[in-house]
Amino acid sequence: MQLVVARIGRAHGIKGEVTVEVRTDEPELRLAPGAVLATDPAAAGPLTIETGRVHSGRLLLRFEGVSDRTGAEALRNTLLIAEIDPEELPEGEDEYYDHQLIDLDVVTADGTEVGRITEISHLPTQDLFIVERPDGSEVMIPFVEEIVTEIDLEEQKAVITPPPGLIDDRAEIASSREETAGAEETGGAES
Repeated sequence: MQLVVARIGRAHGIKGEVTVEVRTDEPELRLAPGAVLATDPAAAGPLTIETGRVHSGRLLLRFEGVSDRTGAEALRNTLLIAEIDPEELPEGEDEYYDHQLIDLDVVTADGTEVGRITEISHLPTQDLFIVERPDGSEVMIPFVEEIVTEIDLEEQKAVITPPPGLIDDRAEIASSREETAGAEETGGAES
């Protein structure tokens, strides 16, 4: 199975280093020196990581055969893809690979359908589920224990307990605001 683990950003310096947008929870494993990664577009690779380091909070990589800024800049926006065993599981309990979570149905604790996970966005502070709703719109759900209360891989679902406003339809929110405003206007006047 193939897993997108990073996207190459802009060149850094003049010796062939590039910034990367990490898309894996295990960069130390997937983006380590010596790792050979397929690419999309395929014409750019495969690429072998020569060195890696963190600079100002960003991961910088240098690839074998890329030794100058021009070569590094030519790789910009290339996706890096690792080959992984589909049976492989993360080491920690309650940890998941993106491919295990993509396409899970998302439901609330009372069974209300929210949608389907189409993407995982890895941010510095937390991960987000990008969920496609039945009407085609998207909602972002923080992947934190307080909100995502259960991941059931056998049942292919993620159970959430969303705080007010996280998944509510805009029309429902607007309607409840109008009702509240109308109640405040009529409720305070006495004859």
